[in-house]
Amino acid sequence: MALEIVGEAAVGAVFEKLLEAVVDARNKTTQFDSSLEKLENRLTFIKSCILQVEKLNDQLDRPKEEMEKLVRILKDGEKLIRKCSNVSCCNNLMKKWRYASKIDALDDSLLKLFQVDLLSRMEILAIFKSDRFSLISNRGFSHKYENLGSCEASDPPALLVGLDVPLKELKRRLLKDDHHESRIVVSAPGGCGKTTLAKRLCQDKQVKEYFEHIFYVTVSKAFDLIGIINKLYWHNEEQVPVFQNEEDAANQLELMLKKKLQYGGRILLVLDDVWCGAESVLLKFKFQMEGYKVLVTSRNEFPGFGSIYNLKLLNEEDARNLFCHSAIPQGRTRSSMPTEDLLNKIVRQCKGFPLALEVVGRSLHGQPVEIWKSTLMKLCEGQSIVNYEDEVRNCLQSSLDALCNHKDIILKECFMDLGSFPEDQKIPVTALIDIWADLHKLDEDGVHAISNLHKLRSRNLLKLVLTRNGANENDGWYNDAFVTQHDLLRDLAIYQSNQEPIHKRKRLILDLTGNRLPHWWSNERQLQLSARLVSISTDEMFSSSWPNMQIPEAKVLILNFDHTQKKYELPEFMKRMDKLKVLIVTNYGFCASELSNFSLLGSLCNLKRMRLEKVSIPTLCNTITELKNLEKLSFVMCHKIGQAFASSTAQIPEMLPNLREINIDYCNDLVELPYGFCDLVRLDKLSITNCHKLSALPEEIGKLLNLEVLRIHACTRVSKLPDSIGSLQKLSVLDIIGCLRIRNMPKRIGELQSLREFQMRKCRGLRELPSSVTDLVGLERVICDEETAQLWDCFMHLLPNLTLSVPEEVINLNWL
Repeated sequence: MALEIVGEAAVGAVFEKLLEAVVDARNKTTQFDSSLEKLENRLTFIKSCILQVEKLNDQLDRPKEEMEKLVRILKDGEKLIRKCSNVSCCNNLMKKWRYASKIDALDDSLLKLFQVDLLSRMEILAIFKSDRFSLISNRGFSHKYENLGSCEASDPPALLVGLDVPLKELKRRLLKDDHHESRIVVSAPGGCGKTTLAKRLCQDKQVKEYFEHIFYVTVSKAFDLIGIINKLYWHNEEQVPVFQNEEDAANQLELMLKKKLQYGGRILLVLDDVWCGAESVLLKFKFQMEGYKVLVTSRNEFPGFGSIYNLKLLNEEDARNLFCHSAIPQGRTRSSMPTEDLLNKIVRQCKGFPLALEVVGRSLHGQPVEIWKSTLMKLCEGQSIVNYEDEVRNCLQSSLDALCNHKDIILKECFMDLGSFPEDQKIPVTALIDIWADLHKLDEDGVHAISNLHKLRSRNLLKLVLTRNGANENDGWYNDAFVTQHDLLRDLAIYQSNQEPIHKRKRLILDLTGNRLPHWWSNERQLQLSARLVSISTDEMFSSSWPNMQIPEAKVLILNFDHTQKKYELPEFMKRMDKLKVLIVTNYGFCASELSNFSLLGSLCNLKRMRLEKVSIPTLCNTITELKNLEKLSFVMCHKIGQAFASSTAQIPEMLPNLREINIDYCNDLVELPYGFCDLVRLDKLSITNCHKLSALPEEIGKLLNLEVLRIHACTRVSKLPDSIGSLQKLSVLDIIGCLRIRNMPKRIGELQSLREFQMRKCRGLRELPSSVTDLVGLERVICDEETAQLWDCFMHLLPNLTLSVPEEVINLNWL
């Protein structure tokens, strides 16, 4: 029973037994010497604190149950150390490693207990005993507020790596009288050091001199507004009122803080570890008071609350320093040290992620070089840190769990889909739009997809890169938008996808090295898989010899490969993918590879979207008779498009009867629009971008009577638009940005009665506009630069609905 376990002077006695066990173990064995030495130093350090707490407990006749947690940790620790004493040098390395890890975990538990429980308990017990107790009683002390704890930040770790610049930047923003910087959200994924940075900020000398009152509150998952306000009142030695509701609590807190400001001194409120879903409660602390500032740390950005400071991952030098602090015991001889090359390779595998560096470092602390080599081999073979380090996985998993509580469950599904793309590669937003339109029933224009990406970005689960401001326009064009993701977050998505048995997984994600296949795939007895999304990545050693696979429920197939000179053959098992709606084939090699085996596409009667990137497709149309349901066709950095369609054995309109959208981007050997494209009468979007050898559009383009969007974007050799463009009565968006050689607009341009938006920046050769532009009565917006805007000045009074937009050109080179 609890009262029997925690008897008179039990804590001190149990503590002495643990310390004695540690000393004995160090005398008996040297196998865990570094870990035991660290633990002995820890025990010696906290001994006086434990005895003091026990003494105060006894003097104040506090309940013995309050020390149960400490006694349990001490007793379990003694048992562990006694077992370690019996581990012989003949035992296997894995057993030794497990015991060393358990000793380090015991040391961490004692440290956390000291920093959180013991110090705060000493403060509370000291208050009881001091003369202040009478003051507390007079202000309405109640036992229910006894365990609220302090609103002071505990000391951060002694070693702070990579936080000097963030600390300096945050101080600059906080220590100036600027109401625009009165609320700051420090945002980053879990395990990046946000809490450590906030604690260091609170302990900074300049910050403490600037702010007379600094309140630090850990919020965590359950945001208890009234509980936090109770804690602030208690900390300020104020009588804790009885609040009617959250609104009343916030109002009274505002009055209390204003009262403090009136007596002089600024206030800094730090709300640490605020979780997703707390936006509305967080706004309760948004008081408009001079001298009052709020700092929030969170995995989310909360743009509606304040300005955002994104905490970056560690650079290579800082990552190495942090890793060495955790992994290299002090005083270790050089002969027993891992080589610089081995150490640096492991550090690079952690990708600058502070928590991963610390956890992996601790697991290697004091270990033989062979274990270091084994760890590196696992990481290089694709065994992610997420797979075998629970602490890292649990930290990242909590961000994913928050998505499950979100009202839009699709958000988690979208995050999980990101694992379908190769590590360290940019993910085109247009590919995600294609996938999600069919897999999750999102809109085809990408509005909901972009919305979800912004939500995931605000939770630091990805980075959304809009390379040019043109990618941020409101017309649904996202060719220049990409998603990037930290490798550990990608690994988390894959880990979660792989928790189900192979035949039950919703996503089948395979990353093949050479011709090594999973045993279930090479087995003669084929499983029937239920995956709806299938992603297969291969390297240049893969022979393109595809075994059979049964995936009849698959709607999306993503083929990623890294080939430079040889052909890549589409797998035969695609023939039986009757429900396939989206096909994405991407070559990540340096040069385009020839894609073959197109004949099987004729079997995909439900295929709606196909995206091909960095492939040569001279035989695309040789054997295909009809893709009757294909609605969208995208070619990115593809070669021989013209040859592909010129060699077709069928008429293009007969082969693609329902095609509605064509995207051709960075296809540098495209000289003219392929023959037959202008006969695709159902086409409503035609986008030809960054094709620098295209010189003109055919006059037959006027036959595309259903065309709504026409982009001839950054096609630098195009010198004019055909006059037949005036026949496109449904055209609402016309984009000729970057067409440097166009000098005049066609006279019939005024016949475009449905034109709403005309994008014409960087048309430096344009000299005049025809008078027929005055007939563009539906035109609402022209996006241009200052020189082009002058051409419109004389027509503005005749076009009352027209707005000229001259955006500043912003080019983001992060995608390169």
